[in-house]
Amino acid sequence: MGPDRTTLRKRLAARAPIFGAWTSIGSAQITEMFTASTVDFVGIDLEHSTISQEQSQRIIAAAQAAGVACLPRVASHNGEQVKRLLDSGADGVIVPMVSTVAEVEAIVSWTKYTPAGKRSFGIARAQDYGDRFDDYITRWNQRSVIIIQIESVQGADNAEALLSHPEIDGVMIGPYDLSGSLGVPGQLEHPSVTAAVQRVIDVTRRLGKACGTQLVEPTVAGIDAAYAAGHSFIVLASDVFILAAWSRRMRDVVQTVRSR
Repeated sequence: MGPDRTTLRKRLAARAPIFGAWTSIGSAQITEMFTASTVDFVGIDLEHSTISQEQSQRIIAAAQAAGVACLPRVASHNGEQVKRLLDSGADGVIVPMVSTVAEVEAIVSWTKYTPAGKRSFGIARAQDYGDRFDDYITRWNQRSVIIIQIESVQGADNAEALLSHPEIDGVMIGPYDLSGSLGVPGQLEHPSVTAAVQRVIDVTRRLGKACGTQLVEPTVAGIDAAYAAGHSFIVLASDVFILAAWSRRMRDVVQTVRSR
């Protein structure tokens, strides 16, 4: 088992090495297998998947049963979805396509209780159906995590203002959407893309905020390179990447056998 999931926010702030697993398939069993790796959190991709609210709660429960934090990535800037995921017990949220200070303020208002935000008070799994209500609402603002994704030219240009908000714990840069925003879709090594990514990384270093990236095929060398580049947390592939790699390997095996 890895570190206490309630300390994730403090470790992000310290830019300590953090590892995440990533699921785009609505199976709690996959999450149970992922947590055996002693990752620090499991991300649930609600933006690019068919995972439902009910499936999300099961995944959250599976992660937390192993002492691992769970951070769903919401599908859009949707306060209702944020509220339901947090009441399901999520330890925070990852929010895509954040470009303006007004968007940051809205996300904080949905996520944090007063006085930091305007999250409504309810009784659900997060509060142990009322048994831990006082403890939960007292500690929530201090331990809950908000990660934004910067995926546009506007977001990269506004990185300093976005990440200066005290309730924002870090950022994940979306290079594919960023390349599209710059007019060079898919060209991740284009100078304009690498320059925009570097601007965001430099801001996180200056402000002491966490900066994350996702590695499709994680290796020790790749992780070392990501840290050297200025990232402080790494998402280790995803269930979809893993299964797609298996499918490609097995296709080669099957074709080799059939062609004999």
